[in-house]
Amino acid sequence: MFAMFTDAGNREVAAIVETAKVNKLKWPAVQAMLSDLSDVDGFGEAMDTAVRECVYDALSMSEDFYV
Repeated sequence: MFAMFTDAGNREVAAIVETAKVNKLKWPAVQAMLSDLSDVDGFGEAMDTAVRECVYDALSMSEDFYV
């Protein structure tokens, strides 16, 4: 779904995506949330490019990806 290694990881990222949609967050804020998640044991891949690209696409972002 979001290229996380586990179902639990994908659920965590899905929650970030939903929060971003509801709150109309900009990409830097979403990346910060992914970064915070990557600091949690078991979710280190949250900042991997593949995960970030999946999230960016799911949110239909058009901002600069590399911020």
